[in-house]
Amino acid sequence: MLTIGSIVWGTTDVPASIAFWAAALDYEPKYEPEDDWALLIPRSGEGVQLAIDKVSSDAPKRHHLDLYAADQSAEVNRLLGLGATRVDWDYPDDADYVVLADPDGNTFCVVQK
Repeated sequence: MLTIGSIVWGTTDVPASIAFWAAALDYEPKYEPEDDWALLIPRSGEGVQLAIDKVSSDAPKRHHLDLYAADQSAEVNRLLGLGATRVDWDYPDDADYVVLADPDGNTFCVVQK
């Protein structure tokens, strides 16, 4: 089963985005923010995480979903069977995610939880 673990929001100004979205949604950083990444969570404890991700100003697709999976391999195969496609991606050695695209070309990540 998949769940939305995070909505990943691409931005060119991480600190400004943290300030805006934290105030707009009554969220707070889950961990100490990094220069290029932050994870915001609801102060109330209920709701979807919002990940703030630094992107270049000309990034074509700045926002995507992170879908959390208990069995990543099974879910990736299921999604491929539904019409998703694999995206050629430069993964870091410790990647816990697989990048796919929906039938319209929108990318999303399947994260092993």
